Amino acid sequence: MRWLITGAGGMLAADVLDRTALTGESVLGLGRSELDLCDKRAVRDFVSAYRPRVVVNCAGWTAVDAAETHEDEALAINGHAVRWLAEACDRAGARLVHVSTDYVFDGAGATPYLEDSPPGPLNAYGRTKLAGERAALEYGHYVVRSAWLYGAAGGNFVRTMIRLAREQVPVDVVDDQRGQPTWAADLADFIVRLAQSDLPAGVYHGTSAGETTWCGFAKEIFTLLGEDADLVRPVPTSAVLRPARRPANSVLAHTRWEPIRHWRAALHAAWPVMTAKAGPQCNVA
Repeated sequence: MRWLITGAGGMLAADVLDRTALTGESVLGLGRSELDLCDKRAVRDFVSAYRPRVVVNCAGWTAVDAAETHEDEALAINGHAVRWLAEACDRAGARLVHVSTDYVFDGAGATPYLEDSPPGPLNAYGRTKLAGERAALEYGHYVVRSAWLYGAAGGNFVRTMIRLAREQVPVDVVDDQRGQPTWAADLADFIVRLAQSDLPAGVYHGTSAGETTWCGFAKEIFTLLGEDADLVRPVPTSAVLRPARRPANSVLAHTRWEPIRHWRAALHAAWPVMTAKAGPQCNVA
C-alpha cells in the first residue's frame, strides 16, 4: 500500500510517518515546500501521478488566536485545500483521512460530544476546520477529530509545563475547560489502523479516554517531574485574555470505534520521549 502524508513538518505527521514506516509499506511525507495544498492544479497533478492508496492530511493552520484576524488565510489551508485534496483522492481512488479538531463544537454541552453531534464553532479556527470536515465528507472520506495534542516534535502544552515546573515558580492554568490530552504517537497509531480497517467512511473521534482540565493536566506533569503540584494555581478562563474563545467542554465520545488509552496512562508512556530533549514551547491554555 502506498501512503502520502501531508504536513510533514508538523508534530502529528512525524509520528504518522514513523508509524506507517513500521508497517513496511511505502510512505511519502510532503511539506508545503514540496506540495502547496492551496494550489488546486498542483494537488490534482501530484495525486494523479503518485497514485497513493491512502492520504493522511496532517497539514493545516493551527494558530488558533491568529486565525481571528487571518480567517481567509486559515480557510485556504483548513477548508479549500481539503476540498482540492478530497477531489484529487476521489479521482485517484485513494482513501483520505483528514485530521480535524474538537473546536468544531461550542463546548456548551454537559456531556461528551458524539461523532454526529451538531457542530457550532466558537472561533474562526473552528469554522475553518469545519469547512474542511464538510469537504472531506462530501467526497466520502474519513475525518478524525482530536484534541489537546502533544508530542515529541514541536511546541506543546507538556513541554511548556515542563519548563515552568523546573523554574519552580507558581503558574496559573485554567481549570474550567475540560478535555482529553492526547499523545500524537497514540493518535498516529489510531489513524494508521483506521486507514487499514474496513470501517466505513465518516467521522471518528481520536482522543484519549478519560477527561481532565488544563489545570489537572498541568498538575500531573508537575507530579511526574517530582515538583510541587500546588505551584499550579487554578484560574477561570476569564482570567486569561486570548483573542479566540475556547470551548468549555472539549470532551469527545467514542461511539464508532474504540478510544485511545486513558490520557494519564498515555502521558506516563510518553514521558521518556517528552523529557528526552528540550523543544519549542507554547502559550499556557
